[in-house]
Amino acid sequence: MPDALTPRTIVITGASDGIGAAAAGQLHAIGERVVIVGRNPDKTRAVAEGIGAPWHVADYAELDQVRALAATLLDRYERIDVLANNAGGIFGERTLTRDGFETTFQVNHLGGFLLTALLRDRLIESGASVIQTSSLAAQRFSRFDIDDLQGERRFSASTAYGNAKLANILFTTELARRFGGNGRGGGLSAVAFHPGAIASGFAGSARGAWHWLYTNPLASRLLTSTEVGGSRLGWLAIGTPGVDWQSGRYYANNRPARTSPLAADPLLAARLWNLSAEMVGVEAR
Repeated sequence: MPDALTPRTIVITGASDGIGAAAAGQLHAIGERVVIVGRNPDKTRAVAEGIGAPWHVADYAELDQVRALAATLLDRYERIDVLANNAGGIFGERTLTRDGFETTFQVNHLGGFLLTALLRDRLIESGASVIQTSSLAAQRFSRFDIDDLQGERRFSASTAYGNAKLANILFTTELARRFGGNGRGGGLSAVAFHPGAIASGFAGSARGAWHWLYTNPLASRLLTSTEVGGSRLGWLAIGTPGVDWQSGRYYANNRPARTSPLAADPLLAARLWNLSAEMVGVEAR
């Protein structure tokens, strides 16, 4: 990490709205160097220009765009102190991306996995923190089947989202195990968190209860504001691993939290890592 007088370089994906945009504004306000990444060019540019931050566009439904993003980040930024893998979404029906993967799994898990893998050496050199935006859905809705990651045998929007959010946590634990400061030559730290059920357009393309919850004005009173959710991401971004939070753990409300028991299965985490690496075409190291 940089010294106390040097701003951190903090890359936030999914930052064109919601908690990503909120966290970007909050972190910029305290002097950090924020890099905005979003899917929609107009919205991403508007958020970035609003705080005077650099911005980049990538749609995680196309892995080639993630690869291009990684190349650009490596070219533009000599160090990356924080990578916040915040891009994600809930989708109403089972669809496949151009890459041939189920959309929920790719956008919520594979895209961030690939970006992290392509930036890994830079992240390790920087002693970076890698933050995964997960969800309580990992505990409530997942029916995780390592042999059916694409939802071919059984699919619902809720289950697919819960499975992807559990994959975020499994990825976090395995990333910390493989590349943390524990003899593997790293200094990289990894953490996952639940930001709250956020009052945003997050589930605008979903159907049923998800769509109602996130779009109905009355239901929105039950949700957490984007500012509060963003502050939870920001707390992890500026916190000191090993002091403020522990690498490899899952947090909610800025405290260690329970999630699915499967999140503690090291064999499952390792198998997911290897399968994910094979899917996106990177070395499973």
